[in-house]
Amino acid sequence: QLQLAESGGGLVQPGGSLRLSCTASGFYAIGWFRQAPGQEREGVSCISVSGRTNYADSVKGRFTISRDNARNTVYLQMNSLKPEDTAVYYCAASGWHGDCSRRETSYTNWGQGTQVTVSS
Repeated sequence: QLQLAESGGGLVQPGGSLRLSCTASGFYAIGWFRQAPGQEREGVSCISVSGRTNYADSVKGRFTISRDNARNTVYLQMNSLKPEDTAVYYCAASGWHGDCSRRETSYTNWGQGTQVTVSS
């Protein structure tokens, strides 16, 4: 069974950086999502099996998604963090081999989530 393990969340000051990691027990398209209290879950970024990427407008130019296929790990480098980036971040996996999607329904397996808090 596919398992996902996330790490890298924490507390950071505005303007700071964090790198999230998502390790899967296999080779999949990966999406990163986030959910702030009282808000719907939002698709932040995704990366396909071939390495094509997609970003939400709210994070373009600040977040970078990448993958290390030898380690079955996908990274989300988050720079210039803002208080509005505060949320629980989840990674999710899809067996789809085309372009990735930021829609929740495209993913079948989810990690447990990691808290990111941006505050001074």
